[in-house]
Amino acid sequence: MGLVTVACVLLITIYLVISGIPAISKIGFTDFIFGKTWMSTHSTNPQFGIFPFILTSVYGTAGAIVLGVPIGFFAAVFLSKVASPKVKAVIINAVSLLAGIPSVVYGLVGMLILVPGIRRIFNIPDGASLLAATLVLTVMILPSIIKVSITALDAVPSEYEDASLALGATPIETYFRVSVPTAKSGIAAAVVLGVGRAIGEATAVMMVSGNVPNMPSPLQSVRFLTTAVASEMSYAGEGLQRQALFSIALVLFLFIMLINAALNFFMKKNKED
Repeated sequence: MGLVTVACVLLITIYLVISGIPAISKIGFTDFIFGKTWMSTHSTNPQFGIFPFILTSVYGTAGAIVLGVPIGFFAAVFLSKVASPKVKAVIINAVSLLAGIPSVVYGLVGMLILVPGIRRIFNIPDGASLLAATLVLTVMILPSIIKVSITALDAVPSEYEDASLALGATPIETYFRVSVPTAKSGIAAAVVLGVGRAIGEATAVMMVSGNVPNMPSPLQSVRFLTTAVASEMSYAGEGLQRQALFSIALVLFLFIMLINAALNFFMKKNKED
């Protein structure tokens, strides 16, 4: 079954490369990656620059990680080591329910509550923005980070903590100097899952970001790599526009692979040190 998984990844990779390379060859690598204008439906002079999409995806994912990882990490430590069994059971059930909510529901709630709230707070014409998308992504990645981190922390042998307490360390010192370093590989896996969820989300982001191909700004409508594919694939005809959308999917796929490889590299380096 593991080989089946590997084969699926290889097939997806090969398909995206075959489908995405032709558009990059026709448009030009520099014009495609670093171009700032996307006008795929222009009748005489279509342009396919995805640099705004790349920056928006990077900023949105980074913002969600900066906000979501600390919240998820400290929540996991609290639930695993401090909370009473009743409190832990209630909160974990709530987190599990949060994980099961469909993306479109997150987008609907964000569109009806978050977007108008941002519009009123900042006194801007439209609250659909990069900030709204980042906040929605923050909430969406919390279940993955919390649940996987709790599993990693619960797996730490109790003897490690008992030895630390016997040496005079306080419970808080034991949790953060013994339990967390021991479970760091599992916590890193939780972060990887969170990054994958954030950078790969399309429906909810499209509903709260405005889906306009602007250069990223916190209070301006933007378009992510995922939403660029999702919003145009349904009406893109055979030709350069459709091929360019496959090229965007290829770039997104490479981003996720590079992030996973980088995190695995740093984790391996820390383990060797």
